[in-house]
Amino acid sequence: MHMKIQWARKTRPQLLTAVALILPLLLGTSSAVAAQPGGTDSGPAAQAAASPTVSGPVTGGNGAVVLQATAFDLGSVGYTRSEYLLSGTAESYVPEEPLDADGRWQVTPASSAPYTTRIVVNRPADPARFNGTVVVEWLNVSGGLDAAPEWIYAHNELIREGYAWVGVSAQATGVTATRTADPVRYADLSHPGDSYSYDIFSQAGQAVRDSAATVLDGLRPRVVLANGESQSAFRLTTYINAIQPLVSVYDGFLVHSRRDIGAPLSQAPQADVPTPAVVRFRPDLDAPVLVVQAETDVIALGSLSARQADSHRLRLWEVAGTAHADAYIGLGTIDDGSGTVGLQGLKAMLSPPTRTGCGSPINTGQAHYVLDTAEFALNRWVKTGIPPAKAPRLQVDTSGSAPAFVLDAHGNVVGGVRTPSVEAPVAVLSGLGQTGASFCFLFGTTTPFPAEKLAALYPDHATFVAKWTAATVRGAAAGFIRPADAAELIGAATESGIGG
Repeated sequence: MHMKIQWARKTRPQLLTAVALILPLLLGTSSAVAAQPGGTDSGPAAQAAASPTVSGPVTGGNGAVVLQATAFDLGSVGYTRSEYLLSGTAESYVPEEPLDADGRWQVTPASSAPYTTRIVVNRPADPARFNGTVVVEWLNVSGGLDAAPEWIYAHNELIREGYAWVGVSAQATGVTATRTADPVRYADLSHPGDSYSYDIFSQAGQAVRDSAATVLDGLRPRVVLANGESQSAFRLTTYINAIQPLVSVYDGFLVHSRRDIGAPLSQAPQADVPTPAVVRFRPDLDAPVLVVQAETDVIALGSLSARQADSHRLRLWEVAGTAHADAYIGLGTIDDGSGTVGLQGLKAMLSPPTRTGCGSPINTGQAHYVLDTAEFALNRWVKTGIPPAKAPRLQVDTSGSAPAFVLDAHGNVVGGVRTPSVEAPVAVLSGLGQTGASFCFLFGTTTPFPAEKLAALYPDHATFVAKWTAATVRGAAAGFIRPADAAELIGAATESGIGG
């Protein structure tokens, strides 16, 4: 037995017990909830995508998987990592009529091309721990190589609940960079261009279903979910509107940090098909879509103009005090679920990272806890029909020349999903205001409160712990913080020494 696997069950049991006792009082109801309409209608895909040839596991070369992801030993938490090649013929798409902002797009295959890409698979080493759900992440290539930001943000939830995770090199940039990093290991990789990326992502999901004996070492998936963050979220926006209606490979989607438009449906050297200036998700979604947005996404990336009301297949969570990217992108790589990173994250709000090349200390908010919950909520939605909690939108003042957030007395934005970092704050956390190198604007800012203000808010340590704990329990009761994460948050406050 790996001791770290059981962290959420065996570490700080008194905190978990406290949370379990308090939540029913706040909720005022039993934890059992009847299934409601809103999940997928029939489970398995109505129409299959092409099923690629799977080979592997991949070995050789420098002996290591080339991927920016978590850095701790997965074996220490009862997981194993493997890598496979997918080969097949992918199609590009063109619209049957002009693409409209409502997302109700009709597209048709245009051309085909051969490809060989790779997938990375993280799964429970013990088959008995597998919960039946596979999360398929569209790997992000904004940095010029494959990265797995959703795995970094949400791996604690995925590991403790027994998900399998599959990272897909869907785009040409990632394939080229991976092959360059290890030409021997990845000699067979070949990508025809990003016009074909959508079908490659479909075929990767189909491989999870059709070739589970190889890809998952015999684990049997019951639910297959798609994830994507930032640039990958732009791609998923287009995928959901254009491709999912053709080949319903995925049972649900977690779209994290999208902007106001979608990625091009097709691009050079194929036909150039950009999306409209504002893109909303189609109203006739055939699978649940949960969208999680940071402050940066709403204002700086313009998703404010693409806001939609919640529906039986769509939920939008805008998270207060968060940025498109934040300090957890670094901390998360070493977060093995032992709880120590929770304390480091809280302390970072008072002493935020500065050696980043950006003009100000970067955001140290708590988006990762909300993303843990998003994984849980989407999976439950698909499996049972119980939708995620509804969240208020971040409050935006649109009366001026440019939209601006409404701020509370401490300088944090009003509304949205609330974590203890903005409900019992020790700093101003913003998704805006950053300067510096090209990507710096995505990292937001942290402005720690002066010592005098901290002392006025929290005259002693017990006061801080009480207020932080109450905020954490409220967040959990509202459906935005998982119980294990609530225990970590309360434990971090207890050990922080903040107050007085």
